[in-house]
Amino acid sequence: MVEVETPLTALGTPHRFTVAAYHRMLESGILGEDDPVELLEGVIVEMSPQGAAHARIVARLNRFLVLSVGESFEVRPQLPLTLDEQSEPEPDLAVVPVEAGISDEHPHHALLVVEVASASLEHDRKVKARLYARASIPEYWLVDAERKCIEVYREPDTAQGHYRSREVRSGEDVLECRSLAGVSLPLTRLFS
Repeated sequence: MVEVETPLTALGTPHRFTVAAYHRMLESGILGEDDPVELLEGVIVEMSPQGAAHARIVARLNRFLVLSVGESFEVRPQLPLTLDEQSEPEPDLAVVPVEAGISDEHPHHALLVVEVASASLEHDRKVKARLYARASIPEYWLVDAERKCIEVYREPDTAQGHYRSREVRSGEDVLECRSLAGVSLPLTRLFS
């Protein structure tokens, strides 16, 4: 007998979790802090494992951003960012004003969010870009580890949930971060 997979939508509307319910699952031990999951649009999503190239790029970008942004900003590597009542992604990097990290809550906004992708590229391009645009994140960098380029998203349209501007930077390009004055990334430092 051949089993046929039933799409979840055929079973009814899936239950969507709030950030508060998600936090209760963490506090009660249903989910562990080290479980590779994040809450996106009310759905608990398993994150892709990190390969060596992914880890190397995140480490290089983290060092670069920490050295570039100064004392007024905090670079948060792979930490939660609470965007709304149903989304708390853990971007590879987020740059937030220092005062945003002082609260007992996760930051609700960032000036720059970075995702490094290979297997998760389409997910990060569609779902994550929509979330970040809706949250008015002014700049989103999607690093394509395999093609050695960065898709730069700017001008969020919060109502439509997309960015009005998208450009791809690669090779010898120097990427100027418009949301953080004075931050310029020579791509050769990232991918060499």
